[in-house]
Amino acid sequence: MTNVIRAHAEQQYAEELSALAAVDTRPRPPSWRLSPCAVATYILGGTLENGVSITPKYIGSRRLIEIAIATLATDRALLLLGVPGTAKSWVSEHLAAAISGDSTLLIQGTAGTGEEAIRYGWNYARLLADGPSRAALVASPMMRAMQDGKIARLEELTRIPSEVQDTLITILSEKTLPIPELNDEVQAVKGFNVIATANDRDRGVNDLSSALRRRFNTVVLPLPDSAEEEVRIVQERVTSLGRALELPAEPPALEEIRRVVTVFRELRSGITADGKTKIKSPGSTLSTAEAIAVINNGMALAAHFGDGRLNASDLAASLIGAVVKDPVQDRLVWREYLETVVKERDGWKDLYRSCREID
Repeated sequence: MTNVIRAHAEQQYAEELSALAAVDTRPRPPSWRLSPCAVATYILGGTLENGVSITPKYIGSRRLIEIAIATLATDRALLLLGVPGTAKSWVSEHLAAAISGDSTLLIQGTAGTGEEAIRYGWNYARLLADGPSRAALVASPMMRAMQDGKIARLEELTRIPSEVQDTLITILSEKTLPIPELNDEVQAVKGFNVIATANDRDRGVNDLSSALRRRFNTVVLPLPDSAEEEVRIVQERVTSLGRALELPAEPPALEEIRRVVTVFRELRSGITADGKTKIKSPGSTLSTAEAIAVINNGMALAAHFGDGRLNASDLAASLIGAVVKDPVQDRLVWREYLETVVKERDGWKDLYRSCREID
């Protein structure tokens, strides 16, 4: 596993999951590896009675996570909704890892996703040789989750065409996947459920039908409430990614993280942190995930082309790239922000100069 770029959650946090299972005495729903309370501890972090420390995977409202976990313990599927970069996929993966011990039963939603990705496909060599049979059938991640009593993950649900989305209705309401070619069906084993994600920006792409939406319990994951909370999220994820990528750079100074988070929050909200200056917002999302990417890319620059310490010149290129998605409108917004806010802020002259040089 040492050469894997990104280990699955159940591999990366195997020790924590084992420690939780060892002390978990609460009732567990059928096929669950941990009790709902232990799953919440795994997601939100804490210290166990045996002294083992569980790192937080999500920093935010405890109640939202409890609602999500409680939903998965019922027969209703879970829809995680929010703007891009609010950790929907991250939470989905860790919920599946803690509940099923397997986060790999994943269907990635795209405009080209067909029914076979959700239902099943066929091994055409076997199909031509032997005709329709169970041996010729290729199970989708959804079918495997139903057969094994595990969690299936469906990413970017609103990217999937509406007629394909509706394939889920029978699965979610009847807990059955018909196989009409064989006059057969797959009935879900206890423990099966579905976690879907969708983002607010794609709401108009392929809206969910009311019939499908009723079969989900929706939990909205918001952007972090405070700057300090967002700084903490970015710091923990950047540190984790730096270790995984083996970047030979020093951990980023808290002040550099705070500057990136401040820029993103001000541009998102359209007002400076002190509430004195109104500013225009760009069309880009400027999510927490993008702040993590900016810091991470800056660390790579510092490690391989600098002195190993993250500074303003390392951040500038990635920062501009995150903000300026539209080369006309976003560039005007960025230049105005640079001249009216960054230039005048105490201690930010180095960031202003670095951004001006690249811009």
